[in-house]
Amino acid sequence: MSMQTYIYLLRLPERLYDPECWTEEEKTIVSRHFSYLKKNVESGVVVLAGRTEQTDETGFGIVIFLARNETEAERFMNNDPAVSSEIMTGELSPYRLALMNEKFSIGV
Repeated sequence: MSMQTYIYLLRLPERLYDPECWTEEEKTIVSRHFSYLKKNVESGVVVLAGRTEQTDETGFGIVIFLARNETEAERFMNNDPAVSSEIMTGELSPYRLALMNEKFSIGV
């Protein structure tokens, strides 16, 4: 079975717009979220992940990834620690990549 591309949109609840309001537990969950995505980048499941710079209702994150079907895609999103711990909401959609700059690189 061929892999299909999916995207999920991540949003913070209003109470977490201000980084000063985050508890240590929430910071730990976000660290686990980052590790989950990094592990899946390394295994080839996640194509890219990132977020906007806004820290209000206009801000969001995205994860573009591969899955065999929508059930597997939903499971992947729901296993993201940020989603499963409910400090972010996830909205899943099938995604069709039209263009990609293969020369793009990120300097972290």
